[in-house]
Amino acid sequence: MARIAVMGAGSWGTAFALVLADAGNQVRIWGRRSELCEAITTTHENPDYLPGVALPESISASADAAQVLDGAEVVVLAVPSQQLRANLDAWGKHVPGDAVFVSLMKGVELGTHLRMSEVIAEITGAGPERIAVVSGPNLAREIAAREPAASVVACADEATAVRLQTICHSPAFRPYTNNDVVGCELGGTTKNVIGLAVGVAVGLGFGDNAKASIITRGLAETGRLGAALGADPMTFAGLAGLGDLVATCSSPLSRNRTFGEKLGQGLTVEEAAAQMRQVAEGVKSCTSVKELAAIHGVEMPIVDAVDALVQGTITPTELVKAMIARQTQPEVR
Repeated sequence: MARIAVMGAGSWGTAFALVLADAGNQVRIWGRRSELCEAITTTHENPDYLPGVALPESISASADAAQVLDGAEVVVLAVPSQQLRANLDAWGKHVPGDAVFVSLMKGVELGTHLRMSEVIAEITGAGPERIAVVSGPNLAREIAAREPAASVVACADEATAVRLQTICHSPAFRPYTNNDVVGCELGGTTKNVIGLAVGVAVGLGFGDNAKASIITRGLAETGRLGAALGADPMTFAGLAGLGDLVATCSSPLSRNRTFGEKLGQGLTVEEAAAQMRQVAEGVKSCTSVKELAAIHGVEMPIVDAVDALVQGTITPTELVKAMIARQTQPEVR
């Protein structure tokens, strides 16, 4: 049994805490709001993000970061990606010096273009053997319902990856190990942007051909960016690549697809955000991914179109036209 701190009381942080508890660990959740933390501890339910889901009694929660982090062997980071730096600045000093960080976040930091593992390393000074990533088709509501699911635990250090695999292997959750942190993070980040594009197509009333085309071309864009950054191309054919992409683009449980649908139906970004309870990471990440691709000379037309839509320079209909009408290149896909 491990002592684990989950920093973030949203739907995915809470669902992963449930997985960890099912695997036999002692889990403490940190949340911003004390009233929500009190509800999790006393009623064994997260009424705001996973209402109706009974949480194991081995899970407790607190708004006191120092208390949650005290003695933690593993620190799971489940805050919005663009808020990671501020959060680590605030409570990183309470993290035990030998704790392993596990990132559940899927994004590239605006301005710095750093992946989440790179932000963790920069702020905390942790080496690659202490930083891991969990990524895959992880729709929180299904995970919390203990429906069968698989995922990837990626770390540059194989021993750490195997240790974490054991810690989060529950009867319903099957983790696989991987040493390609770069590929897993890029797959998880870009799938949110592609999910937005698919949602726009759905909101406009287009069918499966359009969705399949965006998914497939989105995977190709992800692979090109991964190649430029030294990722293993096989990662994008696995759970952290294609698996995560398909789940995000296909399911109405996906925040990013849902956000895209609202845009396709005519809502503005502000109106869509007002109707969403949690952050759709692709809304912010489209800009940072676009800029990261430009830095490395990688063409990502779907990402470019989504960013233009979010910035308000094109309409949803123009987004789809931009992807279809663009000049073709001499390639077969």
